[in-house]
Amino acid sequence: MKTIDVLFVCSKNQWRSPTAEAIYRRDDRVSVRSRGTAKTAVQTIRASDIAWANVILVMEDKHRQRILADFPGEAKFKPMHVLDIPDDYRFMDDELVELIRSAAEPIMAILLDESKRFPPR
Repeated sequence: MKTIDVLFVCSKNQWRSPTAEAIYRRDDRVSVRSRGTAKTAVQTIRASDIAWANVILVMEDKHRQRILADFPGEAKFKPMHVLDIPDDYRFMDDELVELIRSAAEPIMAILLDESKRFPPR
């Protein structure tokens, strides 16, 4: 089965998106990366990250807006979903882990189901 390439994005790539990456790092269904939209992010999002991803999961709508503004060509047709997770948590906070799982799993389930119906050529 083909894995889905998932890019998690928050502002500084410090707590939320690295937590999401850590949660799914050993999940055989997906390949994951995390990036931030801020110039001061630990790892700042690049056009190559967007090209790599099958789907982008952002923590807040401001991240989606920033990606669309900074990478209009690359992100125009890229599936992007807002998880609605505020910047209220530290890395691997139990509540943050639960919020990420409950928001991301339904999206990934749909994408994984679609990838089964439309296998790569």
